[in-house]
Amino acid sequence: MTLKLGPYVVDPPVVLAPMAGITNVAFRQLCREQGAGLYVCEMITTRALVERNPKTMSMIQFGAHEKPRSLQLYGVDPATIRKAVEMVVEQDLADHIDMNFGCSVPKVTRRGGGSALPWKRNLFASIVSAAVSAAAPAGIPVTVKMRIGIDDDHVTMLDAGRIAQDAGVAWVALHARTAAQRYSGTASWDAIASLKSTLDIPVLGNGDIWEASDALEMMSQTGCDGVVIGRGCLGRPWLFADLAAAFAGRSDRKLPTQGEVAALMHRHATLLVDWWGKEKEGVTDFRKHVAWYLKGFPAGGELRAAMAMSSSLTELGDLLSQLDPDVPFPREILGQPRGRTGTPAKVVLPQNWLDNRDDDTIPEGAELDDSGG
Repeated sequence: MTLKLGPYVVDPPVVLAPMAGITNVAFRQLCREQGAGLYVCEMITTRALVERNPKTMSMIQFGAHEKPRSLQLYGVDPATIRKAVEMVVEQDLADHIDMNFGCSVPKVTRRGGGSALPWKRNLFASIVSAAVSAAAPAGIPVTVKMRIGIDDDHVTMLDAGRIAQDAGVAWVALHARTAAQRYSGTASWDAIASLKSTLDIPVLGNGDIWEASDALEMMSQTGCDGVVIGRGCLGRPWLFADLAAAFAGRSDRKLPTQGEVAALMHRHATLLVDWWGKEKEGVTDFRKHVAWYLKGFPAGGELRAAMAMSSSLTELGDLLSQLDPDVPFPREILGQPRGRTGTPAKVVLPQNWLDNRDDDTIPEGAELDDSGG
């Protein structure tokens, strides 16, 4: 199956989901070294981009060999969205723009952004249309990522999918949970199938893909055109090698030993140091990945804790050398969830947000002036 993104072919049809504090240049490079696909940077807020916020400008860096360069934008004001996309075009900052309508964190939804925004269908249409029209002169494809809806009583995916399709997006990706679910429970693959049967453009599925076999099963069950990988690759960049093999019809998979995982951990930290340009900052950034990489391995609690407090590559390397390199991969953790799970929660929304779907008023203070988690 061929997945097109404007002039680009995404083969295999696998997309790395933007994850705050995770999908920076270093992690994207590590994943690309494992397998092919499309690798999207962290979410960037349009106001911060337009105002050239220093942190945001550092986040939109791409590696020398990244092609296409994929940038995810978040915004609530169509005018600011247009300015941001025009800036991307004029300064050649990216080759692909993804629009975030899936974020469910309170600081975003309380301003009417992320997964709250598709409820306001006219505002949603204005935002997507502004992005597509601003990107068109450069031939930059625009895509949309969204959720099923705010909650079970406020489902938006079909209306939003049709609006995005009419606006000219290249594809729609669906995280098959509501905003109220956050990352809890089970993703509704039936929702992906419903969206796919409604739209003519490609639909990508996201949610509960923990192994390469899950990706094939999702595509078989739903008819979707590709998959978006989020939490499943945390501490497991080799998942993209498994996905490449699976989509090529091969049954081989990577089950790295503890020594091979240790080598990947040190490389990840080294890439982060190169990206940050400062050793302490890069190794500190790596700390959050330690538990994900070592999940299921018999590394002791004290050793794990020491790695999660390391501040230099030498210190981290010394700690990693204490791991038994011959310990096989813990097969019992295959298929288990990774990263955030939590419990469902009421979605925080602007006052009276649900009263009128056709009201396109932009909430006061809606635009965030900083990017990142």
